Amino acid sequence: MKTITLALLFLFAPVLALAAGGSGYDLDSVDTDHSDKASLQRGAKYYQNYCAGCHATSFQRYERVADDLGIPHDLMMENLVFDKSARIGDLMTNNMDQKEAKEWFGAAPPDLTLVSRVRGEDWLYTYLRTFYEDPKRPWGVNNKVFPDVGMPHVLMELQGVQVDSCVGGDDTARDPLTGEKLCGLKVDPERKGSMTVDEFDQAMYDLVNFLSYSAEPMKMERQQLGIYVFLFLLVFLVFAYLLKREYWKDVH
Repeated sequence: MKTITLALLFLFAPVLALAAGGSGYDLDSVDTDHSDKASLQRGAKYYQNYCAGCHATSFQRYERVADDLGIPHDLMMENLVFDKSARIGDLMTNNMDQKEAKEWFGAAPPDLTLVSRVRGEDWLYTYLRTFYEDPKRPWGVNNKVFPDVGMPHVLMELQGVQVDSCVGGDDTARDPLTGEKLCGLKVDPERKGSMTVDEFDQAMYDLVNFLSYSAEPMKMERQQLGIYVFLFLLVFLVFAYLLKREYWKDVH
């Protein structure tokens, strides 16, 4: 039994380490909602404009996304598909050369179709919001959730430039009365983005919501089917109980 337990720990340890990101940074909670079509549409817009140039979602098709999100095919192709050679039924790939990408970023940008299942939605939401200025890094930015990240802050024009006021201090220190952190990430007032903090948080929620949908497009149908199965089992339980009483009435 002990051998089996150790084997399972070694099996799942890499997955758990990947999901945690190895930083120990507290993750902000996010509750995605695949029934919110407006949020998913906005998330698809942010993804196509800021992520699709480097990252693919190659297990998704433009047509499936358009149909699920209620986007007419002509609008999808006109506004959200920038590869003019692509067709509505194509997979959502891109033309970035993987070898060149590895030279530029140190590692080829991963496919994001299943990233919310691998990393977790809370991890994604926190990661997207915790880039901060770090002159020591090649792209001039670092990340609290993924230290020494090789990805540039492509959303900087929306968020602005964040600075880390915890540098040289204890980033876990909290006010003994309020519990609030005594330092943290703040947008530099001189280098603000086009969005306020609340607007950017909402935008990142929409993006994570879309990536969560991409990882499991059938989630809503699966949950609805689960309700139907549960109701069927409840009805079946009544008939099973009555049948049991009929069979056992002479025995008792």
